[in-house]
Amino acid sequence: MSNVVLGVTGSIAAYRAADLARELMRGGCTVRVCLTPSAEKFVTRVLFESLTGQPCLVWAFDEPEAGRMAHIDWARQADLLVIAPATANILNKLAAGVADDMLSTIALAYTGPMLVAPAMNPAMLANDTTQESLRRLVARGVEIVQPAEGEVACGEHGQGKLASVSEIASAALALIGWTRSLRGRRVLITSGPTREPIDSVRFLSNRSSGKMGAALAKAALWMGAEVTVVTGPTSVPPPLGASVVKVETAQEMLAAASEEAPAADLILAVAAVADYRVAEPSRGKIRRTAEDLLLRLVPNPDVVAELGRIAKPGAVLVGFAAEPTDDLAVAREKLERKGLHFIAANDVSRPGIGFESDENELVLIGRQGPPERSGTLSKIACARWLLERVARALPG
Repeated sequence: MSNVVLGVTGSIAAYRAADLARELMRGGCTVRVCLTPSAEKFVTRVLFESLTGQPCLVWAFDEPEAGRMAHIDWARQADLLVIAPATANILNKLAAGVADDMLSTIALAYTGPMLVAPAMNPAMLANDTTQESLRRLVARGVEIVQPAEGEVACGEHGQGKLASVSEIASAALALIGWTRSLRGRRVLITSGPTREPIDSVRFLSNRSSGKMGAALAKAALWMGAEVTVVTGPTSVPPPLGASVVKVETAQEMLAAASEEAPAADLILAVAAVADYRVAEPSRGKIRRTAEDLLLRLVPNPDVVAELGRIAKPGAVLVGFAAEPTDDLAVAREKLERKGLHFIAANDVSRPGIGFESDENELVLIGRQGPPERSGTLSKIACARWLLERVARALPG
């Protein structure tokens, strides 16, 4: 049974944490609750102790077991730390490493998966400091369940309402029970788009956000791998703990990834690499005229095929095929032509999955056996689903 620490902070939405605790318990978790002193203005220690059958912490020196430092024990025993609702105050403290109450002290001592669900006034959420704190937490691998838009407690309308209990619980349960099946393995991930210069200020690129690559890097780290990410410009940074090499063009991506590929046990070619580049990029800026402008494009190197050629014996190579169709014929052809062990296809014509979204749906095709479908999942859940399957193909 997984052990979840649920942190509850001083938002009026704190009462909904009781339903969240119950939902996590229905999911098979032991739930222990830590309230901030401000949260205790809205909900009580007795409520959560009665609901969960576990002690509830509030003050920094609470010790359910005499002589045991609860903030260390709870941090080390937890499989997941959830903070819901998370106020602007706790977000900014987590980002800065402040530990001035029991919850923030547990968070600072904790090293596993963490999920936070913010809830606050829309202006507080939009504040530059809060947004910077959220960016820093995402960069460290923290999962964020975005608040909903609607009328908040003060009567204003905007983004700031706590997400639904079912949404938070689903995201939390997806982070629990990770195996360490990649312990001791070296994983190389290419991620994001590439940019091919047209002139000094313009480039050819695509809509890849890098979210899937970042999710795979995070999942691989949680499964025990040593992770290197070679990434083009993305909206989401790779997680803290991964070795990151930043590139711009397809040729730069190939050069950087080629340095890492011979030592990798698993290569995940997630990047949306531009198939063509401008033959002769212009120096300076191309100026508008009344004449047509013709650009001559030449093929870029096939990054994933080249990495497969230099990979060590026994390495597993996984490609991705983002196609505007659910026809798997193109993905199967890529699997064979590029010498892949697996290819993960996704239909980017469907709204809500694929490019720039927080969810995805993959079809994993291998050299043997029927395709497997993930169903629609968060990208971190998709990453876990995929890695659990391809890890079985690793030798030894």
